[in-house]
Amino acid sequence: MRRFWLLFAQTVTVGLAIWFIVASLKPEWASGLVGGGSRVRIAGSTVPMLEAPASASPAQTSYREAAKRAMPAVVNIFTTKGARQPKTPFMDDPLFRRFFGDQQEDRQFSLGSGVVISAEGYVLTNNHVIETADEIEIALADGRKAVAKLVGADPETDLAVVKINLQNLPAITLGHADQARVGDVVLAIGNPFGVGQTVTMGIISALGRNHLGINTFENFIQTDAAINPGNSGGALIDANGNLLGINTAIYSRSGGSLGIGFAIPVTTVKTVMESIISTGQVVRGWIGVEPQDITPELAESFGLTRKSGAIIAGVLKGGPADKAGIRPGDILIAVEGKPVSDTSDMLNLIADLKPGDKAKMTVLRKTQESTIDVVIGKRPRPRREEQE
Repeated sequence: MRRFWLLFAQTVTVGLAIWFIVASLKPEWASGLVGGGSRVRIAGSTVPMLEAPASASPAQTSYREAAKRAMPAVVNIFTTKGARQPKTPFMDDPLFRRFFGDQQEDRQFSLGSGVVISAEGYVLTNNHVIETADEIEIALADGRKAVAKLVGADPETDLAVVKINLQNLPAITLGHADQARVGDVVLAIGNPFGVGQTVTMGIISALGRNHLGINTFENFIQTDAAINPGNSGGALIDANGNLLGINTAIYSRSGGSLGIGFAIPVTTVKTVMESIISTGQVVRGWIGVEPQDITPELAESFGLTRKSGAIIAGVLKGGPADKAGIRPGDILIAVEGKPVSDTSDMLNLIADLKPGDKAKMTVLRKTQESTIDVVIGKRPRPRREEQE
């Protein structure tokens, strides 16, 4: 028995030595022996190449099913605007116009993205994509094109809804942004730099981003999925292909992606979209005050022991707050029993109130808390919208 094991061990040792020599000097022989390679004929010669087995299902790290599900609903948006040139005395000269053409109007083209939100033809995009456009054209992923009509826009959240008249439109499925968590995988779909529909991947870097100075009402999803110019209005989707947000802005020093992009969450999108479709605008509550965050310096100067709330720095004369008795220097600490943490929180809480209703505001005046009933007014439109 001992001789048998000794012979077996010697045979295995010699076999391994031969295998090592073959694998080192003639690797193609080794790959052919194990059956892990395939041969491809290139320029009359046979080159061994490793080839993965065919598989009908994607690997666990692939998100192609999510992209396949959402991409048809993401569209390209082309806008044009007629720019009037200053008129000169030569414009009426036929000879001048013959050589230089009609200089009165120059068409400007811009490009963005959008998302088909309903099979009825409603397309969601950013307000800054279409706000100055005279004409809006939508190009679908399947090659179809259609002229779009503006339904309404909300500059304070940078959202707009347009409508097209086409049949069999692929509508995206709305996801649940309130269930999203930091670290979740997301995909950004759009048309960056006009190169064509593109999908980029990243994760959710942060939730509830505000105080960025981008919009009046901010509650952004931050992601490191690449978002570049032309992606504005495109979709941010989860790993199942459901819409989590509308890509709207990036932080960049060069104009390109630096891994800090922002999307408007679908919770905000849904509320704004439904209001625009039903009334053509977004109606928000308003009390006519100028709020200011409580800083350590202000807390010290006012002798405050608390750091939450919003200081009323100014009150519009004749506005809802003025009529109710709110005064500059008051600190708003609660709206309808909901605590106010800062100015952003205050704006959102008041905006959710219905104009004409009476709401209870808890304010701190010097060291005394009191509850004041305020008849909510309707938030005025932004000045730039009124000027248009």
